[in-house]
Amino acid sequence: MDAFFASVEQRDHPEYSGKSVIVGADPKNGKGRGVVCAASYEARKYGVHSAQPISQAYRLCPGGIFLPPHGKRYAEVSKNIMRIFRKYTPFVEPVSLDEAFLDVSGTDRLFGNAEMTGRKIKEEIFQQEQLTASVGIGPNKLIAKIASDLEKPNGFVLVKPDDVRSFLEPLAISRLWGVGRKAEEKLVAIGIRTIGDLSGMSESALIEMFGKMGTMIFKYARGIDNDPVISFRDAKSVSNEITFDHDTSDQELLQKTLLKLSEKVAFRLRKNRLQGKTVVLKIRFSDFTTHLKHNTLKNPTCYDHDIYQKVLSLFKCFNQMNQSVRLLGVGVTKLITKDKEQIDLFQMENQKVKKMSEAVDMIRLKFGEKAIQKGGYKNSMPDPR
Repeated sequence: MDAFFASVEQRDHPEYSGKSVIVGADPKNGKGRGVVCAASYEARKYGVHSAQPISQAYRLCPGGIFLPPHGKRYAEVSKNIMRIFRKYTPFVEPVSLDEAFLDVSGTDRLFGNAEMTGRKIKEEIFQQEQLTASVGIGPNKLIAKIASDLEKPNGFVLVKPDDVRSFLEPLAISRLWGVGRKAEEKLVAIGIRTIGDLSGMSESALIEMFGKMGTMIFKYARGIDNDPVISFRDAKSVSNEITFDHDTSDQELLQKTLLKLSEKVAFRLRKNRLQGKTVVLKIRFSDFTTHLKHNTLKNPTCYDHDIYQKVLSLFKCFNQMNQSVRLLGVGVTKLITKDKEQIDLFQMENQKVKKMSEAVDMIRLKFGEKAIQKGGYKNSMPDPR
């Protein structure tokens, strides 16, 4: 969606149309704290943008209309838009209130090819909500995301599989997932400015610069992204997420947060007599880039330790990204009913783990989820070296 929060305000208040609208904290005449949540395109002409200190936004655009966020209203509109998406495909992966990935492969007979589907969705959003959306279409999530940002507002960019390399090569390296501000500075220092320049670097050189993340950057620079679209919030999954009050790169805090989220998800699974095979990590960085990574267990589980160990291994893939984290989420999909036969068949847990979990669940059900929490798992905290 284009400047979503600000656009909703302009739509709901016609007197704001064509004016600089800035949604966020109270600027208090340039002395306020907090950040910009969204800025209309009129305000962006003055240099105002999301995540900018509100005091700076006021100095750049003192005549702007500064509004507090109306979260319930934005969520309501978002729900309407997501409902439109699901008319065209069940494979919808929400990234935030105003953005989602859709897998439309296999829907040609119903709605036409991807380009026709994208245009129908844009038109239906405008007809129903009087809001514009920018659509990017590509052979994978990486390309679709980059394409969606190129011609905002009201953009439409189609990248065919054979055109991926030529599409990426002239773009700035900052367009690429995994290349945050610090990574960009390192690359520019050695003369790497475009994705084309980056694709000329060897995988070993990128690993030397960025650790494990180097392999991911190497693939992204070539347009390779094998992550499927995952409906993180569909009815066949259990998940919890948290947005930090302040973006953080504190590894111990991040890992403890993953542990707490894993506990919550496991408790909900057991409470509903469910277990699942696929563990999902959701991570959003300070620049609002969002990733969903998943890993499938050999056997289904509903226990904290199994979920946490898997999600921790997914998280460690991002340790070299040199970016602060804004949001973390943990989910479990591919759910089945937790019954006695399945547990015996898969021999998923020993009796000690089972009894301990049952005891913890009884305490939480009686005194609340916060009544008892784990201190940590062995080898789960950062290596002091």
